Amino acid sequence: MAEPIVRFVGIGKTYDGVSRVVDDLHLDIERGEFLTLLGPSGSGKTTTLMMLAGFEAPTAGEILLEGNPVSRLPPHRRQIGMVFQNYALFPHMTVAENIGFPLSVRRVSGAEIERRVQRALAMVQLSDFGGRRPAQLSGGQQQRIAVARALVFEPKLVLMDEPLGALDKQLREQMQLEIRRLHRELCVTMVYVTHDQSEALTMSDRIAVFRHGRIQQIGTPDAIYRRPANAFVARFIGENNRLTGIVALRDGDVCVVRSSGGIELAGVCGEPLAAGARALLSIRPEQITVGGADGLDCALAGTLAETIFLGDHVRLRVAVPGLADIVVKGPAVAVPPEGSAVRLGWKAADCRVFALEED
Repeated sequence: MAEPIVRFVGIGKTYDGVSRVVDDLHLDIERGEFLTLLGPSGSGKTTTLMMLAGFEAPTAGEILLEGNPVSRLPPHRRQIGMVFQNYALFPHMTVAENIGFPLSVRRVSGAEIERRVQRALAMVQLSDFGGRRPAQLSGGQQQRIAVARALVFEPKLVLMDEPLGALDKQLREQMQLEIRRLHRELCVTMVYVTHDQSEALTMSDRIAVFRHGRIQQIGTPDAIYRRPANAFVARFIGENNRLTGIVALRDGDVCVVRSSGGIELAGVCGEPLAAGARALLSIRPEQITVGGADGLDCALAGTLAETIFLGDHVRLRVAVPGLADIVVKGPAVAVPPEGSAVRLGWKAADCRVFALEED
């Protein structure tokens, strides 16, 4: 098996000697992958990226780049491209000069700089913009130039710190696909920081979910969405119905959770749980079936309290006696009127059960 291009070994970071922003981090980044560091503000993801870039020094542990320790190596000697949220373009330089800057400081010849700049402009589909100033470009165009500048010197890996945060929704979605296209075409290793879960799911080969300076789960977008490792990951990634109760029975991987209203609900144990433990049952709205209960492990009766039409699907809010309201997503066809009695349920395999968090 090929050696990871980056390896974090027992990395810790503290600013005050007491609280750890990053705590005993062990993480391998595979060559050529698109890895996203995802988490809420203050979870340690940006600090992790800054330590890899060389702008922050770890308090403990070591970072290896292609097997070599780099914790004491200055940023400009790490062969790492960086894209920031605020673009960080030089306003007094043309687009071509901005892109060529990393090459000029590396004393690349003028002819070679021109060749690589033109290639980089073509990569981001801005070949005719080399003579313009950054102020003459839109936000999306400036971000493309920042990406081109990070790629022009053919770095070992490219780091991106919330690069699309300043863009509007439509442009942000376009740039997500554009960055993903560049990654696939160039096969360069990319490490991307965001707090936007949909962005992470759209772009990543793998996602590392951070909380309190530690990785809660790392895996493919599909695995993290469908099989969250704990209640925090389930809550942070995507929408969930969250129902609480006590574990009444455990049979292999399947838990039966009894709500305070006496309703029994089945799901797969995401963590070790014994009978009598307080538990959180998490079920995605799109995994809930409305209608017949054939083949389902849970069947509930309720009243359709609200219907919201969202174009390609509807969002239903169903009031179930003895439980919190349950949200269901489904096709926008044959929806009963509000106030109707409805039956709903799910398969245990589509539902996860975790220890109930106290915070």
